[in-house]
Amino acid sequence: MKRAILQILLFLLLFPLSVWAQEDGHKAYIVGVTVKDGETIPQINLLPVYIYAPLKFRSNREKAKYNRLVYDVKKTLPLATEIRRIIIETYEVLQILPDEKAKKQHIDKLEKELKEVYTPKMKKLTLRQGKLLIKLVDRQCDQNAYQLVKLFMGSFKAAFYQSFASMFGASLKKSYDPEGEDALIERVVVMVAYGAL
Repeated sequence: MKRAILQILLFLLLFPLSVWAQEDGHKAYIVGVTVKDGETIPQINLLPVYIYAPLKFRSNREKAKYNRLVYDVKKTLPLATEIRRIIIETYEVLQILPDEKAKKQHIDKLEKELKEVYTPKMKKLTLRQGKLLIKLVDRQCDQNAYQLVKLFMGSFKAAFYQSFASMFGASLKKSYDPEGEDALIERVVVMVAYGAL
């Protein structure tokens, strides 16, 4: 009980100081605390740090291939992140719609809007970037593109888009394997996300 009162008093004392520091132009942070053995210790959660061994390229061709991968990830990762955001928002909206008819209307409207916005962007992607985007969508959403299309638009459209992709040597069913064949992509994605590339 005394600890709880002490923590509340500590918070009440520090809160005006943090507000004053912000008004004075200085940055101040309110952090959580942990009480251990009667000591109050600030608790700050840090982001994980990834450390990779330097890459060694056997040839200029291999280095150029890596540089293309970095460029492609920088171009497609924001799209995959945006797709994830749209999927989450769509799922949340579908949960509150009253019936199947309203859900279908919402999906049809959303599909039309997405085609208007994203078709020009997708046309600018190369085939290599398109294949990478399919993998990154699986990475970001924990479901491959085929499953997502099937979930929101039905089996027929999923099969149609899959057959269209297969004409170009791609597959919407392609899964992302960060520890296997896609380990280098994962490394680049993490480094791009943290601003190291």
